[in-house]
This record gives sequence, structure tokens and C-alpha cells, in this order.
Amino acid sequence: MAKKSGLKIDRKYTTPGNPYNNITWEKRSSKITNPDGSVVFEMNDVEIPSTWSQVATDIMVSKYFRKAGVPQLDADGNELKDENGDTVLGPESSSRQVFDRLAETWRHWGETTGYFASSDDAQAFEDELKYMLATQMAAPNSPQWFNTGLNYKYDLTGPAQGFWYVDPKTGKLTEVKIHTQDHNHMLVLFNLLMMIWSMRVELWTSGSKKHVCSSLDQVLEQTSLT
Repeated sequence: MAKKSGLKIDRKYTTPGNPYNNITWEKRSSKITNPDGSVVFEMNDVEIPSTWSQVATDIMVSKYFRKAGVPQLDADGNELKDENGDTVLGPESSSRQVFDRLAETWRHWGETTGYFASSDDAQAFEDELKYMLATQMAAPNSPQWFNTGLNYKYDLTGPAQGFWYVDPKTGKLTEVKIHTQDHNHMLVLFNLLMMIWSMRVELWTSGSKKHVCSSLDQVLEQTSLT
């Protein structure tokens, strides 16, 4: 019998069950103001890796945190319920939630479409990407931060907005039913896998001009991956 093909993922930074090994988290505030001092955006008690700059914190919190529809959790990680027993919804409040929804969704796509040699390889892929996102070794472009995982993690849906993808189960062209471009970038993300594993992401924005980005601050300055 032929061996099952697929990506084999060796762990470089993580151990099973501990994707955020040795990362220190801290609570911060994020505030965006106009030149006259008036507040455009403010959010307090957000969880961010301690190594991140305040600029990266402000960009993550103000631009990429989902601001509504996210189940709220207590200190033990249990969903909060209101007086009617319904789940309390609100914003993302930790960068860990963002890293989780991105990496877990990428893993889900790859696993369901046969990218990985085994479930262990899929888990290693997920864990390694969580660690690399948290340590700014790698970062996707803006549509991924905004949109990826909103349906998979939070079951959020919305009206179709003209984005299409090929359903791997049916082989048919299917309109996306949530305002997201994440399917359009899935192939690009997986093509970058081997470069990510060499501890850097190389992004080309035009012609042969190459940018080597080693931190979120640099990556966010790039306008497009496509």
C-alpha cells in the first residue's frame, strides 16, 4: 500500500500541548488620538506579548481585534452567560484569541483538504504558527487578520459580498457567505509555509523587489500580498 502523502511538520519552537511556551503576556491599554488630543479609539486590559512594541499593540487592538460577536469568557476560560442563559458576546480582548483563530483555521483548511501527512503534523503546524505569530516571526496580510476564523471560531456569518472559492468537497464554485477574503489567500499562505519555517517571511510587493519582514511592525507596512 502506498504511503500517505502530505506535509510533514517538524517542531522547532513548541512542544505538544504548549504552543505559547516561554511567552510572557501582559495587560496593556491601547489609545488612538487625533493631533488635537481627542480620542479616536481606546481599549483597556488587553492581553499582548510583553515583547511587542506599543505601535504593534495599537495596530493589533484597534484594527485586528474583532469588536463584536465573540463569546466572552471568565477567568477560567468558561463562556459567560446572561440571565437568560444566552452566551454573552463582545470583542476579542487578547491577542492570543487572534493568533488562535488564525492558526486553528489555517490548520482546519489544510487538514480538511489533505495537506498534512497526519493529524500530528496538522497539530504541529497549528502550534508552530501560533508561536511564530506571537513572537512576530511571521504575519499574514490585513485580510487574514481581519477575517480569518470569524466563521470557524465564532460562527459569524454575513451577506455575500462577491467573493468566491472552489468547495473542496463538491468541486463547485461557491460564493462566500461571510464578508471575508480569507479563502482567496489560503493558497498564498500555504505557499509561504517553507519560507516561514526558515524563521522569516519574504514578501514581494512589486516586481523583483524583495522585503524581508521579521516583525509585525514591518509586515503591517506592506500593502498587499497578492
